[in-house]
Amino acid sequence: MKTQTYSPFQPRQYQKPIDGSSKIKPLMKEVPDDSLTDVDVLFVGGGPAGLSGAIRLKQLCQKDFPDISIGVIEKASRIGGHSLSGAVINPVAFKELFPDLKESELPFRQQVKKEKLFYLTTKGKYPLPLPPTMKNKGFYTTSLCETLRWMAEKAEAMDIAIFTSFTANELLTENNTIKGISTFPSGLNKDGSPSSSYQPPIFIRSKLTVLADGSRGHLSQAWMKWKNISSKYPQTYALGVKELWEVSDSSSQSIKQEIWHTMGWPLPMDCFGGAWVYDMGDQLVSLGLVAGLDSPLQDLDVHNQLQELKNHPLLSRLLKGGKCVEWGAKTIPEGGYHSIPQQLYDDGLLIAGDAASMVNVPALKGIHYAMTSGLLCAEAALLALKADDFSSQTLKIYDEKIKKSSCIRKELYPVRNVRQAFDKNIISGLIKSGLMFLTKGRFPGDHKKTLQPDNLKIRTRNLARAEAGSGERVMEIKSAGDKSTPIGFENFDFQGLATKRKKPKSRGKIIPPGYISKTEGVFLSGNKTRDDIPPHLMAKKDLPEEIQKFYTALCPAGVYEQKEGKLIINAPNCVDCKATDILGPEWTPKEGGTGPNYTRM
Repeated sequence: MKTQTYSPFQPRQYQKPIDGSSKIKPLMKEVPDDSLTDVDVLFVGGGPAGLSGAIRLKQLCQKDFPDISIGVIEKASRIGGHSLSGAVINPVAFKELFPDLKESELPFRQQVKKEKLFYLTTKGKYPLPLPPTMKNKGFYTTSLCETLRWMAEKAEAMDIAIFTSFTANELLTENNTIKGISTFPSGLNKDGSPSSSYQPPIFIRSKLTVLADGSRGHLSQAWMKWKNISSKYPQTYALGVKELWEVSDSSSQSIKQEIWHTMGWPLPMDCFGGAWVYDMGDQLVSLGLVAGLDSPLQDLDVHNQLQELKNHPLLSRLLKGGKCVEWGAKTIPEGGYHSIPQQLYDDGLLIAGDAASMVNVPALKGIHYAMTSGLLCAEAALLALKADDFSSQTLKIYDEKIKKSSCIRKELYPVRNVRQAFDKNIISGLIKSGLMFLTKGRFPGDHKKTLQPDNLKIRTRNLARAEAGSGERVMEIKSAGDKSTPIGFENFDFQGLATKRKKPKSRGKIIPPGYISKTEGVFLSGNKTRDDIPPHLMAKKDLPEEIQKFYTALCPAGVYEQKEGKLIINAPNCVDCKATDILGPEWTPKEGGTGPNYTRM
């Protein structure tokens, strides 16, 4: 096998610097009437935080402001189209938002009756005790897409305006106060020129703008850069790849009302993450793999490792005779309580949900925290409406409630250092996190960990000492010309499955029936991006070969490929997971209504 050696590298050195101020623009004094829409409060993002906030605000305003105008803007072609989660949901926020509904009337799928945690080896599994934070009995599996569409119906019945297929592009200001957003134009040719279907940007002016634009939200990132807002701990992210399977009746019965989580194989010891398998009812199974993007591995390919995981006896028996019906990917903010921005408000602005890192990694929960932040945004908005004052002085009460009295503070603070415990490897992480659970985070105390890409050095699993030069450690990587086995599948038991299919010109390579290529995954995501959209992933030119290989492995959707020493970017494949926005080419806004179109994810 041919090999090449590369010195370890830092991804941040090959990224274009982000200029937050480029997305902050003064509100034009003269905007064409047909391009200007006014609302009192605008929620950017039709996810759990945005929809919960909009619904709650409408409820609170029934008496004093019955005619309040509330808008929700969403870049997907329909609500839920870009939303993906496992998901097991704690219904507490739903009960608060819809107190008159019974749990049986809420848009959930299966109540969890039994749960299991395994440590996996290549072919074996070892049951582990459930940590206190991972106990989900009585909670519900749910499709986040279906849940959000149900919420959107409730919102529209309350005369809340929902704008789908519009990508928020810029924040509009007036005297340094946020006054709304402008959208990205649609109908641009690949070179950026207007086509025959061109539609100009729309300007939405608001008294209060709530940024609920999700993990690595573009406008949230721009606003924090513009205002120089950071957090006590730097943010770290994970990438999750999910598949939805229709399984046989016998397989469905074998996991009825159960959820499984796994640690260990196929992830290496120095990569934080794990897998899930959830019963969704109706012979549907949700499964996926999450891996920390602070992993130092140059060939980390979460999509391919999920394919490898499906060859494990635990999953292969469950999936036998079934088929994958949907696929998706997204990033998850994992930094924890101390990675919540130190300021969640501004004049005319609040930030909520995943955009503000409200995720509990040890509990694998984020949806009800996002919803809670939306509810608290609504309470702060009501106070601002009553005072007719949308300044920071009025809106800062939201920040205070989040960080002093909310369930977000109550549940995230005791586990504030758990994710940081895994900065070395899984074994040391389990020991340290166990002590953190016992002491409610007091051991070993708060300490800043650089889990973000700034100081991350990338290598591969096969390390060797260089024979010449400085003697530094080098990386051993398969040559692009060696195609006998897909990278990441060296240990895949292709012969071990009963049903096999051969691909033409494969030199005898056997591909298991459950294998989903990245291209097939994009198709199963319902991708609606036309082939001639303008480029929206900003990469530096003349990147070294090792960086090109890194991007190719990292992206779960096959956006990047290496040809004749050049990086090829297949922008229409992008499912907006934001993985390379963290470690590679910057994601910039693109035409609304493009990207994935998830239905049951």
